[in-house]
Amino acid sequence: MKALALYALVALAWLAPPALSAVNDAKTASSLRVEPAFPNLRFANPLYVTHPRDGSDRLFVVEQAGRVKWFGNRADVKPEDVVTAIDITRRVHSGGEEGLLGMAFHPKVKENHKVYLHYTGQPGQRTVISCFRIDDKLEHIDPTSEEVILTLKQPFSNHNGGMIEFGPDGMLYIGLGDGGAGGDPNNHGQNLDALFAKILRIDVDHRDPGLAYAIPRDNPFVHTDGARGETWAWGLRNPWRFSFDRKTGDLWAGDVGQNLWEEIDLIEKGKNYGWNIFEGTHRFRAPKPADKGPFEKPLADHPHGQSNCITGGYVYRGRRIPALEGAYVYGDFATGLIWIIRYDRDARTATAPLYIARVPAIASFGEDRDGELYITSFDGKVYRFNPAPR
Repeated sequence: MKALALYALVALAWLAPPALSAVNDAKTASSLRVEPAFPNLRFANPLYVTHPRDGSDRLFVVEQAGRVKWFGNRADVKPEDVVTAIDITRRVHSGGEEGLLGMAFHPKVKENHKVYLHYTGQPGQRTVISCFRIDDKLEHIDPTSEEVILTLKQPFSNHNGGMIEFGPDGMLYIGLGDGGAGGDPNNHGQNLDALFAKILRIDVDHRDPGLAYAIPRDNPFVHTDGARGETWAWGLRNPWRFSFDRKTGDLWAGDVGQNLWEEIDLIEKGKNYGWNIFEGTHRFRAPKPADKGPFEKPLADHPHGQSNCITGGYVYRGRRIPALEGAYVYGDFATGLIWIIRYDRDARTATAPLYIARVPAIASFGEDRDGELYITSFDGKVYRFNPAPR
């Protein structure tokens, strides 16, 4: 995710008026407001918020430096109520686009006590995906229990991806960027023999020889010569945040663009999303003989000015804001703008993006137990949508 270290530039972008081509949905926008969910709490560069899958109404917040904290999901929660679940700051290389970037609870965490973290390991430019053990109450994660699942040496310090999440199928999905710099100098986006610029799908409950995980037999490139079997989708520049629709199982991703365009993708098995031949729906470079189409178009792309660093969100399935039901809600780190789009699965088409709100420095979205959405901001706050007063 570019611009994590450019908070001063973000502040300038926050002051600038939005240049929007989409028309506001007055009914939707007037039915909600965005406000701090926990006015008494502040976090240090909160990059993600999630829930523990155990039925309890708690939230876990990931801080970039290497800490995970949790607290009861109450508006009046106080700083003394916040518990540090784990602190691995000495293992994490943090700064810019590096740090503790993602967290996922195993679907059977109440039985197997497994939690997964995605971080940049010391001394830097090294992606680490690890499994840790959490205690019976799902309150404290044992830092000595680390079992490394996957490591990947990064050629540059940016475009690390960061998201990990279990899908409805019980597989672990991992977002990895193209390795960094600009323009994808190693052409990872269009190479199936590298793990970069992909969303991976692995089975952490089993092992293949020589691996700390198994490659699912139904992955699309398992039997393709010269391809990494872990690949689920490819041609992605930096899929910073993705999510599964808890109702349909659809996989949505925000892919951070280069100079001109940011995009939202519906991720499907084996599809090529075009980077570095396309940036959004627009040509980035001339195709080469070895490039393999067809290329999947994004559901939405935004020109810079509207969006300079896209933050993928969630399809809303909560109850607090009926007007948002079924809408995919996402935003932008640099401009702070939040949009919705709606997808017609039968027609395979999406509506034009509609601007609905604004929050500064949007690092991530997340869901609680009940499907309500939260937004983590580099101003240290966690925001939520609430019904507007009549």
